[in-house]
Amino acid sequence: MCSEEAMEARGLRCPRQRQVLFLFLFWRVSLAGSGFGQYSVTEETERGSFVVNLAKDLGLGDQELVARGARVVFDDNKQHLLLDSHTGDLLTNEILDREKLCGSTDPCILYFQILMDNPFQIYRAELRIRDINDHSPVFQDKETVLKIVENTAEGTTFRLERAQDSDGGLNGIQNYTINPNSFFHIKISDSDEDMLYPELVLDKALDREKQQELSLTLTALDGGSPPRSGTSTIRIVVVDVNDNAPQFSQAIYQIQAPENSLIGSIIAKVSAGDVDSGVYADISYSFFDASEDIRKTFQINPFSGEIILRVLLDYELVKSYKINIQAVDGGGLSARCTVLVQVLDTNDNPPELIMSSLSKHVPENSPEMILAVFRIKDRDSGENGKMICYIQDNLPFLLRPSEDNFYILMTEGELDRESQAEYNITITVTDLGTPRLKIQHNITVLVSDVNDNAPAFTQTSYTLFIQENNSPALHFGSVSATDRDAGANAQVTYSLLPPQDPNLPLDSLVSINADNGHLFALRALDFEALQAFEFRVGATDRGAPALSSQALVRVQVLDANDNAPFVLYPLQNGSAPCTELVPRAAEPGYLVSKVVAVDADSGQNAWLSYQLLKATEPGLFGVWAHNGEVRTARPLSERDAAKHRLLLLVRDNGEPPLSASVTLHVLLVDGFSQPYLPLPEAAAEAAPADPLTVYLVIALASVSSLFLFSVLAFIAVRLCRRSRAGWGGGVSVPEGHFPGHLVDVTGTGTLSQSYQYEVCLTGGSGTSEFKFLKPILPSMGP
Repeated sequence: MCSEEAMEARGLRCPRQRQVLFLFLFWRVSLAGSGFGQYSVTEETERGSFVVNLAKDLGLGDQELVARGARVVFDDNKQHLLLDSHTGDLLTNEILDREKLCGSTDPCILYFQILMDNPFQIYRAELRIRDINDHSPVFQDKETVLKIVENTAEGTTFRLERAQDSDGGLNGIQNYTINPNSFFHIKISDSDEDMLYPELVLDKALDREKQQELSLTLTALDGGSPPRSGTSTIRIVVVDVNDNAPQFSQAIYQIQAPENSLIGSIIAKVSAGDVDSGVYADISYSFFDASEDIRKTFQINPFSGEIILRVLLDYELVKSYKINIQAVDGGGLSARCTVLVQVLDTNDNPPELIMSSLSKHVPENSPEMILAVFRIKDRDSGENGKMICYIQDNLPFLLRPSEDNFYILMTEGELDRESQAEYNITITVTDLGTPRLKIQHNITVLVSDVNDNAPAFTQTSYTLFIQENNSPALHFGSVSATDRDAGANAQVTYSLLPPQDPNLPLDSLVSINADNGHLFALRALDFEALQAFEFRVGATDRGAPALSSQALVRVQVLDANDNAPFVLYPLQNGSAPCTELVPRAAEPGYLVSKVVAVDADSGQNAWLSYQLLKATEPGLFGVWAHNGEVRTARPLSERDAAKHRLLLLVRDNGEPPLSASVTLHVLLVDGFSQPYLPLPEAAAEAAPADPLTVYLVIALASVSSLFLFSVLAFIAVRLCRRSRAGWGGGVSVPEGHFPGHLVDVTGTGTLSQSYQYEVCLTGGSGTSEFKFLKPILPSMGP
């Protein structure tokens, strides 16, 4: 958890789990062992020079560096080395200059990390830059004037300014020499900073009257092979006796200067006094043995001893300065002091975020996956350099710390692109300085699609309607399916699935557009042959593997009024017309006949109505519109003609209505004993026939005539024997049970009652009677 003391001291609340303080590591990723790789290269080598075979050094396979995405990250975020992942060789990516990279720091070491994924590992390493002797010693002043009093004792030493050499180690300055003379020799002394300082030692007393000036050449030699050198001229001026040298109030001045000090501000002031008088008491101040960096950063007022800032201080570059000050009086005597300037850090550097690897695309449904590896740093120190790194809450991502201020941004679990396809992650790094400084780094993560959703139809079943007699290729409906995936995973293709009924010729009935799901009828449909059918359609996406779904389609064929009514009775087949016999004694409403018709259509297209179009004697007969019953409309009289011809119309209720006509012949008789003779005009016209047909007809007529004569004779004999011959005005109807061979025509609403017609000859010991085409009505008496 967070450091409570550190947080409470700054009035902070402990951040949430996503906020991590780099000083406290909650979780560490796998590291490549505990070793520390140490490699070296000579400066100024050509770009692409071999450093080490990293694959062999880490014990990895030939292609493992490629598979694991190995990469090199330096602390200064510069790419000094290049990793060839295919060969495993680590090569220089530029010409390395030790003096530019490290300055006077020796040894010159660049720290870097080798990052690898799957699993994530950090391998720490360092690159040592070996120095070559490519710089010569240089004196800041090409000539130095040294004033020495003529009565100076032998053995007195005078410290000289040292030379500067950018090289280090053995290639740095190793010795100083002076040209041979009888007055001085060089003595080399070490400082507490492991630096060599030349000192001029007086071997013989000076005499101003004999020699007022003396010129010497000081040579600085480095330890390179071959050695390099630099020279400076020492001009010695012999002066008269000056009793007292200047004296500083302090030998060492310790000064603290904030790094945000303004240019031109006085950093420190030194002061020296001289008890002499006159010109020997005039003191001037100057830098002594000062480096070029000190001379660029500070300047000294030669009269007041004030040290003035010339450029801004930067604690992150130089934390302290050691300035040697020399005070010289008018007589040439001098004194020296040291000013130690300690640069105080201020929170002037915001944290830095260095991205090592970044993946902005993550496949959905993937387990924990690394999105980014980055490092944070703050060039400040102390509290100003402590940092907190976190991301916003309520995101399915985790921020985990690793070694060396590395952090890993990874998914917390599986992501669903269909729920959210894009995430904006803000990485915030805040230091703990005053005032606080922070940076924010925004990352947009796109969730790439995986084919994890099958197409879904808008309905599980569709009911479509199509009018019969449609034109071929008619578009009669559509099915639609959507896929929540994206790209090719969401492109849906439609198809017809094999029907469950093997007898259904689906391929000849329907086709589907594979791109948009439009359904087409391939041929004209007939309601009377096929009222409805169903089939299944499939929707398949183009993912890998492809996913699919099904939906049921029910097609209802709508009836069209394409069938006219068909008359079942009376028959209209061109044979002898059907003649109905009606007794003249029939009462009004007497049922003459019933027209029976059907319509192959359905619904209102099959609702039939009947109409009497034409009659021989209008007003004598009528027809019921809804059931086709033909009845007498009034009593019959002797004046009514015996033969009647009725033209009836049967009409359906379709749009437009269709109809059929039927002709009914009615014969009025006084009694049913009269033989039935077909009406001559109703007989069909004799068609020309060949001789064979004529012979057959004659033979049939002869046999029929003989049979008819026999029947009439038998009837006459039976009538003569009757004890009572009562013909009356009608035919007696026997009461009792009727035979069950009845014709019941139902359906389509054309018959509402059952009717019985019977023709028979009966014989017995009692009575005999003849019944001929007598309609039996339950509601009517004999």
